[in-house]
Amino acid sequence: MPEIMIITGEASGDLHGSRLVCAFKKIAPQYHFCGMGGDELRKQGVEILVDAAQMAVVGIVEVLAHLKDIRSAMKTLKNRLQQSRPSLLILIDYPDFNLILAAKAKSLGIPVFYYISPQVWAWRSSRVKKIRRLVDRMVVILPFEKEFYARYGMKVEFAGHPLLDSVTASMSRNEFLTRYDIPSDRTLVGILPGSRRKEIRTMLPIFLETAGKLAGAGKNPFFLLPLAPTLTENDLRENGLAQCGLDIKIIRENRYDLMAACDLALAASGTVTLELAILDVPMVVSYRVSWLTYQLGRRLIKVKYAALVNLIADSLLIPELLQNEATPEKISRKLLGLWPGTTAGEKVLAEMAKVRKQLGGPGASERVAQLALETCSR
Repeated sequence: MPEIMIITGEASGDLHGSRLVCAFKKIAPQYHFCGMGGDELRKQGVEILVDAAQMAVVGIVEVLAHLKDIRSAMKTLKNRLQQSRPSLLILIDYPDFNLILAAKAKSLGIPVFYYISPQVWAWRSSRVKKIRRLVDRMVVILPFEKEFYARYGMKVEFAGHPLLDSVTASMSRNEFLTRYDIPSDRTLVGILPGSRRKEIRTMLPIFLETAGKLAGAGKNPFFLLPLAPTLTENDLRENGLAQCGLDIKIIRENRYDLMAACDLALAASGTVTLELAILDVPMVVSYRVSWLTYQLGRRLIKVKYAALVNLIADSLLIPELLQNEATPEKISRKLLGLWPGTTAGEKVLAEMAKVRKQLGGPGASERVAQLALETCSR
């Protein structure tokens, strides 16, 4: 049976990878998939050689603490490439790890297919030359990435964003509120502090204090907090939830129904900003990392904005409060400025609609699967 190796390093890559595998099997069911990933890839029958959960770290300093796991994972995957010589290596984001694996595949004559570009447009653009040398086909999901690679003489295809296929509500707002016994006469505010334990330790206490300030402002909010599959309720209780005394509903399932029901949200920077934009939810974005990671990032990162929504819009469409700016006082003021019925809130909704149009049409995973099949060695 011909084999394809697929590599993802975090939850969003696992999701996009699983949808790609699902689409691929519909047009070429004879292929066996193996690689690095999580539960979503497992559900598609992928043989998981390395669990991506042990690799899900953020920041330069944090990576150093996981070098042993990273080296072990690399050895396992290189050995499989050597032994089984798959027809294709599919890489999803995660560049520092994936480009090393790409070099191994290249030396073995295995075609390399990169789906979801490394953020070389943000920092270390010198890697483009390496990518051009190691990657046989690059497929990007953000519209401005195609133009970026073209400037370096690299052939690249924009397939549209896969979130357009997956980010949908399965029920109406009223159905959702009834199912979870949520009051319909309150302003619903989403709290989305991230899916990693380190993010919860850093961001949840800030977000809960922000929520307390909103409650004290006389706006009568009710808070919704989706529980990521990588976390437990105890993770939340240990980081401030047990003491906050707020009206908060924690829900593990129906994540997109929860987000779609929100009137506005406070969110950690990441893919969630695009998910909220697709679901028409105004937001304030905030994030903190370790002091050293932040200082290094300031010197290396060359983009104007942190939130993907703002990068696509090429303007400060939604407020960003990062590092020392990420205080409950400042976040709550920005959220109150976007409160339902405000002119600023309505403007954000109109501008987010423009961003959605730039993301392409539905069917990205199917288009990428066809491109991947075309790239396989015969």
